[in-house]
Amino acid sequence: MGKLGPPVTTLPRVITDWFARKGWAPRQHQLDVLESWQAGASALLIAPTGAGKTLAGFLPTLVDLADGKFEGLHTLYISPLKALAVDVQRNLNAPIFEMGLKISAETRTGDTPASKRARQRAKPPHILLTTPEQLALLISHPHAELFFGSLKRIVLDELHALVTSKRGELLSLALARIAKLAPGLQITALSATVARPDLMRDWIAQPVPGRETHLLTSSGGAPPVLEILETQQRLPWAGHSANYAHQDLYEVIKQHKTTLLFVNTRSQAEMLFQGLWAVNDDMLPIALHHGSLSVEQRRKVENAMVSGQLKAVVCTSTLDLGIDWGDVDLVVQVGAPKGSSRMLQRIGRANHRLDEPSKAMLVPSNRFEVLECEAALEAVAENHQDSEDPVNGGYDVLAQHVLGMACAAPFAADDLYDEVRLAWPYRDLPRKQFDRVVELVATGGYALQAYERYARLKLTEKGLWRVANPQVAQQYRLNIGTIIEEPMVRVRLIRTRGLKKGVQSPVGAGGRVLGEMEEYFFGTLLVGDTFIFGGEIVAFEGLKDNEAYVSRAQSANPKIPSYMGGRFPLSTYLADRVRLILDSPDDWGKLPDQVSDWLRLQRDVSVLPKRDSLLVETFPRGTLNYMVCYPFEGRLAHQTLGMLLTRRLERSRARPLGFVASEYTLAIWGLGDLSGLIRTARLSLDELFSEDMLGDDLEDWLDESALMKRTFRNCAIISGLIERRHPGKEKTGRQITMSSDLIYDVLYQHEPDHILIQATRRDAARGLLDIERLGDMLRRIRSHIVHKPLQRVSPLAVPILLDIGREPIFGEGRESAMSDAADELMREALGSDPI
Repeated sequence: MGKLGPPVTTLPRVITDWFARKGWAPRQHQLDVLESWQAGASALLIAPTGAGKTLAGFLPTLVDLADGKFEGLHTLYISPLKALAVDVQRNLNAPIFEMGLKISAETRTGDTPASKRARQRAKPPHILLTTPEQLALLISHPHAELFFGSLKRIVLDELHALVTSKRGELLSLALARIAKLAPGLQITALSATVARPDLMRDWIAQPVPGRETHLLTSSGGAPPVLEILETQQRLPWAGHSANYAHQDLYEVIKQHKTTLLFVNTRSQAEMLFQGLWAVNDDMLPIALHHGSLSVEQRRKVENAMVSGQLKAVVCTSTLDLGIDWGDVDLVVQVGAPKGSSRMLQRIGRANHRLDEPSKAMLVPSNRFEVLECEAALEAVAENHQDSEDPVNGGYDVLAQHVLGMACAAPFAADDLYDEVRLAWPYRDLPRKQFDRVVELVATGGYALQAYERYARLKLTEKGLWRVANPQVAQQYRLNIGTIIEEPMVRVRLIRTRGLKKGVQSPVGAGGRVLGEMEEYFFGTLLVGDTFIFGGEIVAFEGLKDNEAYVSRAQSANPKIPSYMGGRFPLSTYLADRVRLILDSPDDWGKLPDQVSDWLRLQRDVSVLPKRDSLLVETFPRGTLNYMVCYPFEGRLAHQTLGMLLTRRLERSRARPLGFVASEYTLAIWGLGDLSGLIRTARLSLDELFSEDMLGDDLEDWLDESALMKRTFRNCAIISGLIERRHPGKEKTGRQITMSSDLIYDVLYQHEPDHILIQATRRDAARGLLDIERLGDMLRRIRSHIVHKPLQRVSPLAVPILLDIGREPIFGEGRESAMSDAADELMREALGSDPI
């Protein structure tokens, strides 16, 4: 908290000699972390990428272990990514070896063999680098007190990426338990992108009450060099593939030593990788890295990067954080970044030297994304942070933790309640809700307590809760975690297409596993269909149990898997910046001519959206009528708005038929004359967009929506009510969905206030529907709605209309078809040739 004084002690000779041999000197913020540790305090260090945060985090550990006398676990390092833990271990072992220190440092992730994990529990290393899920497993073992009893420090790396999700809630509960097992614990947290430092400091201070927690900062290094790709190609109106830029990007890659190309989804990664290889005339070593690839393939790419063998890597958020590759001299963000903090984080992957500027390039996928990229450019120049704040904890995560604590040892409810409130997300948890969570874990709740399968805890004569039988603990450890992806199947490569006629299982199955894919995708395929996976074209050969068999193939039009995960929401800050750009014609000179001309045409034909109002256009087209509005609040908020508006339009007899939402706009179409209804006051836009739509309309829609069942499924899995895995067996996605749907129907009918129903509504409002953001938008535009009736589509509406009723087209034909459709729409809008 307070300002630190001069260092209490000097560094050990072995460490100062190592710095001297390297020609380095410890930076002030690294010494500040050491001093904070020596003063008995926890600390949050905020420093830019390349400032040596990792060394700062481990410096107190190296100092304390330098004499070689310590035995047991000393420091626990928690990473949000398995790849980051592996990379940090590699970078940590190098100075340990060079100093000749007798310090052991090992990783423990989901990829660590079971034999090694068992050995680590029996004989822990001095430094263990792990993830929140593995930490939850460790504290659930009966010998956790012995394992953590010697622990002195916890280092939380990339704190901002840990605390804003359910993984962060699980981690906070684990920290509260470890603080009890290791009373002298001190926590050091590291981050480069924090919007509210005081809030983050409170988060790490909560588990260790009474211990001072310092907020440390490092002066920023050289500002990054960030630009938007200049191209002579025609910018697309819509879509996210950025196919137009492949040749330009290839030339950029050739001009740099090593380039990281970030995209926002795994399907975009596959498409970009294919596009770059199509123009790779010089056969440059370009690799692909995303979370669905097998661990062997990902490690192969990471090792090739470390050894400087690759010219470029196309990647997703799997490489967002911390990976220290000094040879990377350019970061490219393909597609709009969605947030300035995320962009700053990714820019930091280039250079990794504090005194030299990192270099990055933005590549918009369409014309609206040009505006978002320009907004990001301005935000990065101001070093603006828009990282999310941590939120209050969910009941499903708490239920998982309660069961884990029962697996470790019988517990008294009073004691566990006091401990749980030492976790920041649960600091205000009412006792009544805690007891309901315990009841959920013990019996399933009132409506399910008659079923033996949900009886997981028993109350002893001494009033302690224990697991009902040893199988409960086994099931818990198989199903731990809060990351719920769509049901997955392994993708296995076979040599030949040896299928029996009419039988969807290959003869002589075998071959290596390429990775995993969402189960639903294979339900869209026929045997022989081709698709892209792992950067190569494969043919679908059959599905058996939880494995999909594929063979190598050639195809001019392979399908691109549309992964369910990986989409980032447009940050509120960037959304406001985009509205400001649209409202500032004097600043359009910094935009590409194609985009500024487009905006001028919109101004001539219709009007431009203002920063603090909502533009609503209505126009006929063919036999239908359209309403297009421009909130710029992100796809999630727009989808919810579209659902609620169509319900209200039905009541107004406007006869809506459907809607489509993008990050920037929302279009609704139907049979009613929307312009006429508004003109004659039969439809009031102020009433249509009133905040009260988030009341009864939202509740009614949720009651009818399949979204609640999908959300409940995730909560039920996290809470342990539904298991994904059994010993030697894994449930299919269909089995899990059927189980969760049946339970949801029972609870909704007989116990609608069940604790998991409450958790489901909270998750739907917070994540899938973005209710809070939508409410803020409705308040902002109250009495500031601008209606523009038109006789035809406007230039600004062209991109969203391209999304209406579009048939899925794969391969090169997709861009061509979209371009032709855009030309037709622009001719309608202008009565002339398109720009």
